[in-house]
Amino acid sequence: MTAQTKRILSLNAFEGGTNLPADVAALVARRRNTFGAGSVLFYDEPLHIVKAEGCHIYTADGRKYLDLYNNVPSVGHCHPGVVAAVSAQLAAFNTHTRYLYDNIHDYAERLLASFPPALSNIVFTCTGSESNDFALRLARLATGKDGFVVTRTAYHGNTTAVTDVSPSSSRSGKLAPHVRIVEAPGSAAYGADIGAGFAAAVQAAIADLEAAGIGFAGLLVDTIFSSDGVFADPPGFLAPAVAAAHRAGGLFIADEVQPGFGRTGGGLWGFARHGLVPDVVTMGKPMGNGYPLAGVVTRPDLLQALCDEYGYFNTFGGSPAAAAAGLAVLDAIEGEGLIENVAKVGGHLKERLAALRGNAAGIGEVRGAGLYLGLDIVGEDGTSPDGAGASRMINALRAKGVLIGAAGPFGHTLKIRPPLCLGLDEADYFVDALSAICRGA
Repeated sequence: MTAQTKRILSLNAFEGGTNLPADVAALVARRRNTFGAGSVLFYDEPLHIVKAEGCHIYTADGRKYLDLYNNVPSVGHCHPGVVAAVSAQLAAFNTHTRYLYDNIHDYAERLLASFPPALSNIVFTCTGSESNDFALRLARLATGKDGFVVTRTAYHGNTTAVTDVSPSSSRSGKLAPHVRIVEAPGSAAYGADIGAGFAAAVQAAIADLEAAGIGFAGLLVDTIFSSDGVFADPPGFLAPAVAAAHRAGGLFIADEVQPGFGRTGGGLWGFARHGLVPDVVTMGKPMGNGYPLAGVVTRPDLLQALCDEYGYFNTFGGSPAAAAAGLAVLDAIEGEGLIENVAKVGGHLKERLAALRGNAAGIGEVRGAGLYLGLDIVGEDGTSPDGAGASRMINALRAKGVLIGAAGPFGHTLKIRPPLCLGLDEADYFVDALSAICRGA
């Protein structure tokens, strides 16, 4: 096939269909009437969900699905500890951070203790988009420059400023004048020395911004490069690019919305895999296990400069209920040994998927760390990206009770990011289902 790039919202999207179950068809019609062009659904036949628990989702027709896609409920759907903590706080009081209350300070201190000492201030927001928007403002004020370098298929959120640095959101492929793109850090683009190749690309992009009179404010990356197709190895490859950014006077913004909170199995943060201390770290989805909680961690000097110029306040960011959710998530990660579970189950899953390559039609390279993996679906030559094949695979897995998403510029990479509580038996169920589909079973 001829590979064509796709927008992130086009991956595994419901394009309309006939012969839908009556309840699903009715909900689709209601959604289109109210959401209009903003309606985005997954799968050839969308899911009508009525319940979720742990790593599973249940639909109105009584089916049970293994959820390998949804990293929002990071410690498991409807985690009882999170549900109890948020419910109790909502029953007591819930307000904003211009009042004093204990749990937001308990949470801030506990969370900041997991970061390098230089990163000692936190700003609470509600979404990863807000966090990344705030980070862009920090970088512009700190440097007096406007330009940013991102990867070709990056996605960092939905605000106007953040959409500019999210090339995967653009249908036309047109870039904002202050944005330069580099290829994702894989061997296909950079050969054997990914670190040196990626750093050279970043340095060239910085030079182009300077030559254009825009100047360089920052390098912004999701530290597992999830929308690009998941790139985690070798550990440390990101460090030379960050060094280049710092030499040019720019900031390094580590987007931890997707890889953060234990996802990679080597600690809480993806940037630590590369031995780095970012200037700014942004967080979102997994932070509150579905409760809208997000944040920005940075150095006091950078935050002071922004607050001197503008100030900042977020009505719902850091509310008592949000803090209760955040604390309960940390309790679950620590108390249930979820980082250790991620390393064990993720390693097992990656080995089993890698063993399929060459033994199952359409299966290509597997990449990633912990329970954030990308598996390429390829054409008959064993290498060319097969986005249509990936879409068929995703819907075939749905038929076997497994939910999964897509990533990469051609939509040919299966994006595997289950709740952190995934067990070995559940991982094996997925690989067995995938293998059966490849055999035509």
